Amino acid sequence: MHLLDWIVMLGTLLTIVAYGVWKTRSVKSVQSYLLGDRDLPWWTIGLSIMATQASAITFLSTPGQAYEDGMRFAQFYFGLPVAMVFLSIFVLPIYYKLKVYTAYEYLEGRFDLKTRTMTAILFLVQRGLAAGLTIYAPAIILSSILNWPLTPTTLFIGVIVIFYTVMGGTKAVSVTQKQQMIVILTGMFIAAVILVFQLPKDVSFSDAVGVAGKMGKLNVVDFNFDLSNRYTFWSGMLGGVFLFVSYFGTDQSQVQRYLSGKSLTESRLGLLFNGILKVPMQFLVLFVGILVFVFFQFNHPPVHFNTANVDNLKGTEYESQYNQYSEQYAQLNEQKELEVRQMIQAMRTEDDATLTAAQSRYENIHQQENQIREEVKELISTQNPAAKTQDTDYVFITFVTTYLPMGLVGLLLAVIFSAAMSSTSSELNALATTTVIDIYRRSLAPDKSDQHYLNASKLFTILWGVTALIFALVANLFDNLIEAVNIIGSLFYGVILGIFVVAFFMKRIKGSAVFVAAIVSELFVIAIFTMSNYGIISIAYLWLNLIGCILVMIFSQLFSMIRR
Repeated sequence: MHLLDWIVMLGTLLTIVAYGVWKTRSVKSVQSYLLGDRDLPWWTIGLSIMATQASAITFLSTPGQAYEDGMRFAQFYFGLPVAMVFLSIFVLPIYYKLKVYTAYEYLEGRFDLKTRTMTAILFLVQRGLAAGLTIYAPAIILSSILNWPLTPTTLFIGVIVIFYTVMGGTKAVSVTQKQQMIVILTGMFIAAVILVFQLPKDVSFSDAVGVAGKMGKLNVVDFNFDLSNRYTFWSGMLGGVFLFVSYFGTDQSQVQRYLSGKSLTESRLGLLFNGILKVPMQFLVLFVGILVFVFFQFNHPPVHFNTANVDNLKGTEYESQYNQYSEQYAQLNEQKELEVRQMIQAMRTEDDATLTAAQSRYENIHQQENQIREEVKELISTQNPAAKTQDTDYVFITFVTTYLPMGLVGLLLAVIFSAAMSSTSSELNALATTTVIDIYRRSLAPDKSDQHYLNASKLFTILWGVTALIFALVANLFDNLIEAVNIIGSLFYGVILGIFVVAFFMKRIKGSAVFVAAIVSELFVIAIFTMSNYGIISIAYLWLNLIGCILVMIFSQLFSMIRR
């Protein structure tokens, strides 16, 4: 990295952190620390909600997902606007009427203390694990760029986030997220523009889109109803809706964002703003990945994007074999570029026969490339069995660090770190709030002073930060980080949502019935996921949200009838 990139990156990040600490210097009570002063306008709420969900994983893993698999992942977000409307109508008024700190306070009044506590614990487990992934994602970048060991890098990033979250609480999170989201959207838009301008002069934007379409990268919507397919219209509109209703309606990291609004109307507008803007933003991030794919049709990509794995082969008996694979891969790239140009010419002249022939030759070359990439991964695994060979998370950052002009590298890195800071700070703040309000103050240490709970909130923020860091140190066990976060959420969100659906709409069900139903349903969800992993059955993880919710409703009704 050039000195200018360091100045841009560090200047952006330190300015945001300093601004957050300065704006929250007067936070002295537990209510201000955990809920702010309930004075946020709708646009700050909307940007804060988006920033909480848009972790660094979004900007690292999603372009790589599009590079590998096209735009299909966009279907995951189709249910988001529906979920936002549902929450604005049915859920927000209840939270505002009860003036709760957390979503789980409502459950004690509706059911009992044990149901509230169990639901809070389910949230703490899954969100504590996910927070570790949001720290790990940017750590792999910094360690790769600076050649630092991964563990100290992870600790360094985690400590920075813990610092300003402990200092300012939820208001520090919200006021910094607005700035972070502006940096994120600006940086990704600039990346898309730079990608278009760095295409060869004889290749237009429409040519690039046409090439991507012919290679199957723009197939956004799949209407096939297939439970084993992770990304279809139906998994997004059914499983996705249930996931988003649960995430935005019952996950304290999101609930805490809109409970800080100055009124119910402002919070509703913030949620709807998120529902309208989030889907286009996700399309932009995925389309950046598509443009990276097209860019690498004319600029030869490395045979393996994770440079750390490649560096580990140097000086070993496998280095010469890797070099041979790399040369073969470069030769195939040259042949592939010729076929791509042939395809572009055929599209311009509407020569279908030539286009079909060029596509066929391209596919043949592409299969040979994939075979070589698999051989390289096997080589890496042989040299180091613990190495993570899936390299899609490194695709976008390879483009950023290798091809972007001086200064813009620093800006794009600031985008990724801003996303990491925003999502992780929200999670740590929510984890501390839930721990203090739903468990510590309610069951372990009631009737203490406001200062006591303020100090406890800061302490639990630190403890959850340490827990997240520990999980971050083993996050390399996952192949794709964006999927890992969603899988962890899907294991718990469906059951949590089921508890709230019973609370809102099944008025005759009492606490004991839903408590037992939730435990049984969670065991079922884990069993289904485990059997799917071992190939006994085939159900994509998004469906676990729908399954978990429905199981809680069915078992609650059943156990209630048995009890009566």
